[in-house]
Amino acid sequence: MPDTKATPQAAKDFLEFVNASPTPFHAVESVKKRLDNAGFRELLEVESWPSQVHLGGKYYCTRNGSSIVAFAVGKKWRPGNSLAMVGAHTDSPCLRVKPVSKKQNDGFIQVGVETYGGGLWHTWFDRDLSIAGRAMVRSRDGTVRAPLVKIDRPILRIPTLAIHLDAQDPFSFNKETQLFPIAGLVAAELNRTGQTSKAESTEAQKAESRREPLKSMTQRHHPYLLDLIAQDLRAETDDIVDFEMVLYDTQQSCIGGLNNELIFSARLDNLMMSFCGLLGLVRSVESASSLDDEPGIRLLSLFDHEEIGSLTAQGADSNLLPSVVSRLTAFQPHLFGQEDLSRADLETNTGYEQSLATSVLLSADMAHAVHPNYPTKYESDHRPEINQGVVIKINANARYATNSPGIVLLQEMARRAGPAADAQDKSQSGVPLQLFVVRNDSRCGSTIGPMLSAALGVRTVDIGNPQLSMHSIRETGGVYDVDHAIQLLDSFYRNFSEVKRKIIV
Repeated sequence: MPDTKATPQAAKDFLEFVNASPTPFHAVESVKKRLDNAGFRELLEVESWPSQVHLGGKYYCTRNGSSIVAFAVGKKWRPGNSLAMVGAHTDSPCLRVKPVSKKQNDGFIQVGVETYGGGLWHTWFDRDLSIAGRAMVRSRDGTVRAPLVKIDRPILRIPTLAIHLDAQDPFSFNKETQLFPIAGLVAAELNRTGQTSKAESTEAQKAESRREPLKSMTQRHHPYLLDLIAQDLRAETDDIVDFEMVLYDTQQSCIGGLNNELIFSARLDNLMMSFCGLLGLVRSVESASSLDDEPGIRLLSLFDHEEIGSLTAQGADSNLLPSVVSRLTAFQPHLFGQEDLSRADLETNTGYEQSLATSVLLSADMAHAVHPNYPTKYESDHRPEINQGVVIKINANARYATNSPGIVLLQEMARRAGPAADAQDKSQSGVPLQLFVVRNDSRCGSTIGPMLSAALGVRTVDIGNPQLSMHSIRETGGVYDVDHAIQLLDSFYRNFSEVKRKIIV
């Protein structure tokens, strides 16, 4: 690995974050640890919040262990005031282990997988893969808990066919029959366990005699795979009653490029913007007095399932963010004093609608950097470059939610941001921005921005750091863009309550 002494600290912190987060479950756990260290307190959705949320407080809640909403309440907050919100997502395209994954063919043990999202699946061939996720484990008292699993060594590989046997150009394959990874050799497994097909038949007979609703886990999955999961959890294999596992590349994310200016990593889309949103929020409230004069709420929402449409209980198209905002904008006499609330306020309770009417959401999802080998794929005047700043994404057909007031707002936030790590003059504040639209003859992706904008009726700006190879198992971004985004989002949280009054629409 190249010498990284000149690498900005924010980029090195991001590498630690992404390497620890092979799944949305791990990403949320990583976020929670940083929030806990920053003085945030966890709230549970099943509980009532009014007695727990206080002016000047910092909180977070999770759903499904794969989505999280964090917020800091200004000491001058009142229902009807604005929220400065950032939204991103925790998931990335991957291969997920099937409910029945046990396969073997021509002497090889294989694991059945299904595709999640729109990955560049050819990039998953010939990589050193392992598994991570969460397991459902039965405790001695009969309760079932969901600890996280991360096997830290290569155990799987999807081998390509030798060019001598099928010289395809371009390379193509069947995702159902030719994307299954190998996990080892049948003979080696038999030697390890001393099992025979007769022993496996006995196990099946035992399961049948117990009349279980489903086949046993050892019938559905390779026993050694279950043993590895149990070892990682320090649990008994028989206590694993189910799991949600995905494959991930064991190669660590790293700094690259001749001048240590690039990041080579899995899951840049969208753990980079999740990380930048997290640090932007944490930095904005790190001072003991940061919320003293704050009339609004600073909020970060990180959702699962963006890559498959977001229409799930923990996706951006769920009630997660609306329900959190609704709880926070309800009139609560114990917070403000009965004398501050009129009878009309208490009876009509339109704080939710009033707050959203003046709030702004930054939908933070990675953007496309110009590719030097495919320059004609980009609109000639909108060609974002790596390490040249956060990209504002615009689309006339509303695939992105950005409009002109949002662009004006973001420019002011960029002007007020602290100096970038790559700035020649550290006394000069501000970070750069870029603009992006797709060509008229090219399709346009989308983000959580339009759906949240429609659901909440809130002004939304789509932004993201530029990257190459989006949805590949190994993507490329810029070390300085990590700092650019953190500084921009920190500025957004700190300055929104003041700046938004100056933009009249």
